[in-house]
Amino acid sequence: MEGRTQLAGAAGGLDIELSGPAGGTALLFHTGTPSAGTLYGALADAAAQRGLRTITYSRPGYGSSRRRPGRSIADCAADVAAIADELGIERFFTVGWSGGGPHALACAALLPERTIAAATIAAVAPRHAAGLDWLAGMGDENVAEFAAAQAGEAELLVFLEQSAGALAASSGADVAAELGDLLSAVDRAALTMDFADYLSRAMRVGLAEGVWGWLDDDLAFMRDWGFALERIERPVTVWQGSEDRFVPFAHGHWLAAHVAGARARLLDGEGHLSILLGSYGPLLDDLLASGG
Repeated sequence: MEGRTQLAGAAGGLDIELSGPAGGTALLFHTGTPSAGTLYGALADAAAQRGLRTITYSRPGYGSSRRRPGRSIADCAADVAAIADELGIERFFTVGWSGGGPHALACAALLPERTIAAATIAAVAPRHAAGLDWLAGMGDENVAEFAAAQAGEAELLVFLEQSAGALAASSGADVAAELGDLLSAVDRAALTMDFADYLSRAMRVGLAEGVWGWLDDDLAFMRDWGFALERIERPVTVWQGSEDRFVPFAHGHWLAAHVAGARARLLDGEGHLSILLGSYGPLLDDLLASGG
């Protein structure tokens, strides 16, 4: 099985995408918010070169994945387990970028017998994390979005529906303008046309059936995640950049300090996009070593 498909069985209703050697060790990649589970070729290629088979999936409400209102971050563990069962995968590595980061942590916490090791890249911390000024340093677009989320589902729905039209219709050439104040200088420089095309495609696919996946992600970030970070037993590495205006540097510091046994890769001069594009190879090498 290669490319994009929708699974039947226990994982029915979830869009997935696969790339890499059929016999390779599985790497479950959790994409960001608001994106479908769509692979970026350069990242999948980097994994394949290391013998890894990358699997992504669209969380409920994105693309054609059946919506599950009220889902929590923890709920993704059951989806991942069902995907792994259907694909005949016993154990896997997992990586989460941005809004996918908490979902990778949920796998490490709730599927310890199946998760070899996990890594987060520019991941958001819990909304009510003690001692963390959660919004400080975020770009204007995210501050407005999460203020709407904090106000409740009805206000968030209005906000996202107003925002989604431009994103769902955007091309790669439009992405920088749509991201606006979220782009630091290093991220603007990292936003090549190839990666911009990928981001626009992932958002178009993710929002094709409406804003429900985006809405449910944001509401899940606001609530208790459903598992204890301090009780995670699997190896976890936290990657975060100092020039990130999507998810500020302080989130990475907080996660590194509160995820049990986490190793920190807190990089000066990197942003939200640049750390993914520039550090993914080293991240995979580190992940493979930590799971050995």
